[in-house]
Order: sequence, then C-alpha cells, then structure tokens
Amino acid sequence: MGILKVNTVQDQDGNNIINESTNTVTVGKSGDAVVIASGASLAADSLTVNGGSITALTFPTYTSISPNTITNAQTSITITGTGFVNGAVVNAIASSGAIYTPDSVTFNSSTSISATFTLTTDGTYYIRIENPNGLAVRSTSADLTVSDAPTWVTAAGSLGSVAAEAAGSFTVEATSDSAVTYAKTTGDFPGGFTLNASTGVISGTESGATAETTYAFTIRATDAESQVADRAFSITVTVGINNGGQFN
Repeated sequence: MGILKVNTVQDQDGNNIINESTNTVTVGKSGDAVVIASGASLAADSLTVNGGSITALTFPTYTSISPNTITNAQTSITITGTGFVNGAVVNAIASSGAIYTPDSVTFNSSTSISATFTLTTDGTYYIRIENPNGLAVRSTSADLTVSDAPTWVTAAGSLGSVAAEAAGSFTVEATSDSAVTYAKTTGDFPGGFTLNASTGVISGTESGATAETTYAFTIRATDAESQVADRAFSITVTVGINNGGQFN
C-alpha cells in the first residue's frame, strides 16, 4: 500500500489536526479543509475526511513490450509493468499525437497485459495504459516500431551455373523500408565463392570441382529493424565448359 507523506495537516481555521501518536488525520465536519505538505509519513488508510476513509491509489508502471517491432499485419504485443488492473485501456500513440486503439486487450496479471494491434501506418509509437480508476502511465520513449519486413526481389531457385575453375558472380536482392543486409544461414556456396553482406553479390573463382555439383543454400535478408526474410537458392558448377559464369 502507498504511503501518504505529510508535514502538517490543518483545518480551515489553521488548527493542526494530525494525531502523531496514531498517525491518523480526521476531518470531522463538512467544509473542513486539509492542507498536506511533504515531510512526515502517514499511513494512507488511516486518513479520514468527513467520516470516510481514503484509500491510497497506485499508478501503474510501464517496463517494456515484446515484440517491440511489428509489421502492418494484426499482431499481439505483451506489455510488462506493475499495477495493472482488469479492464485497463491500452493505446498506441504516434509521434503525431494520433491515438490508436487495439483490436483486443487481454488482462494477464497485475504485471502483464496483451494487446492486439493492426497499425497500418509505419512509424514509432508510445504505449499508454490507463486503469479503470483513471490512473495511467505512458512509455517514456516510442518503444513500438511498425515497419515492413524485407521482401525478396530475386526469385527462389537456381541463380545459374559457373564452370569449374572459372570466375562467376550472382546477385540476390531484397527490399525493405530500411537498409538490408544479407547472410547465408544454411548450405554451401561453390568453393571459392563468398557473399557480400551489403550488396547481396555472391562471387569468386571456382576452386576446381571435378564433377558437376549443385550447391543449395539459404540467404537471410535482415533490415535495420531486425526483421528477416529467408529464401532458398542454388548455383551449379559444371565441368568441361570453358566459358565463365552466368551473370544475373
């Protein structure tokens, strides 16, 4: 329970009405005014005004959300904090001040709420939680990012072929609303070939295969918001062909 901090408590005539021995304050007749200044402590549930006790009210707190980056598709996020109450209202607030309500809100516990949003505008959003008693909290920063995940331009499948011991270059491409980098997550390139993480170019000079071999691998495109998209490709090394690699 919260603690009400007081230094002096007076009625409208300037009389101190705090009982220091019991840490209680009682204002007994209608119209009495209570003046509270910071200082000494007083148990909140012992404060009585006009015969009725006053219960301390606790503001909710906000800690984090997960995930903190979503796409425009309907997505559920989990909000972590303290002091949440069943029936709390959740909003996402854009930097422009526009307020968006979730499709649904699920009260998990006093420290966890799930909210499902469909936010069609890319950008960053503050999260606000308001309990039924009107006490609320808003994230101090725009923690929720709505962003497009990478989209592949290069079709999946074969990128082409390169002759044994020949030079070759192949390019994979994905787009997003931020810079994209590339990494091989599974499989192998032909011997002597490497991937440029910034440009998506797979190039090199084949190291000397003696039999035709198809190399299968998966490339992951990752944007600046750490959203990813994977795609499977292959390159075939041919033997007995003297020309260079196919360029795509």
